[in-house]
Amino acid sequence: QVQLVESGGGLVRPGESLRLSCAASGIIPTIHTMAWYRQGPREQREFVAFVTVLGRTHYADFVKGRFTISRDDAAKTAYLQMNRLEPEDTAVYYCNLEYEFEDVKYDYWGQGTQVTVSS
Repeated sequence: QVQLVESGGGLVRPGESLRLSCAASGIIPTIHTMAWYRQGPREQREFVAFVTVLGRTHYADFVKGRFTISRDDAAKTAYLQMNRLEPEDTAVYYCNLEYEFEDVKYDYWGQGTQVTVSS
């Protein structure tokens, strides 16, 4: 089993920054992808960014170069650096870890961390 614990959320003003962390524990295959999703009030969960074990990244269009996803496999931790935050970024941010083993996909989620951007 894999456990994911997010941290780093909080209340910030527009234009400020936050760095989210996602600490993973348990039995984790070497080859896995880590991602961040978010769910705003009265909205569906949406993709934010992912990073593969080879360091390939992909971002949602709304990130617009403001966010950077990274990972430290030695520490079993993924990060999401969020700069120039906007009120529209207010959401619960969830960490996701995904891997495939013998043609079966395994998908794990953290409990989320609240990010509120307000003046």
